[in-house]
Amino acid sequence: MPTRRNFVLSLSALGAASTAWACPVPVLRNDAPHSVLMLNAACGDTDTPNVFTPAILHIDLGDSVTFVPTDGGHNAASKRGMIPEGAKPWNGAIDEELTVSFTVPGVYGCVCLPHYEMGMVGVIIVGEDLSNLEKAKKVRHPGAARKAFRRLLSELEA
Repeated sequence: MPTRRNFVLSLSALGAASTAWACPVPVLRNDAPHSVLMLNAACGDTDTPNVFTPAILHIDLGDSVTFVPTDGGHNAASKRGMIPEGAKPWNGAIDEELTVSFTVPGVYGCVCLPHYEMGMVGVIIVGEDLSNLEKAKKVRHPGAARKAFRRLLSELEA
């Protein structure tokens, strides 16, 4: 006979499972070994709107990253001043899946232009090279992007 405790535990497990189902899983597109999802809210956290998932991505030199517009209204663009010297900037269209190849090592800042001021930013580290980190930290950002980049870049130093 089910007890109240078992019933509550079952509901908790069901809630955890349904939360996991609600979270999109990165799908590898094209031949890119890495994907970054563009989402309206952080998985399981509706208080954190407009995010790249993952927000920090470490990749090897020569790898590609596909930005996947899981939710509508987003794009992916490099942030001027936050890419290594000699790297090629990118700016995808709204709701466009975009694959970017990284051939220059260093730290890359990326933003969703419509939600940049709201803090929709991310960082890609290519080849574990942090040589342009100090330069990237000096770039000024509006609104919530300032705090978001400060948090992400300080995680790299830890």
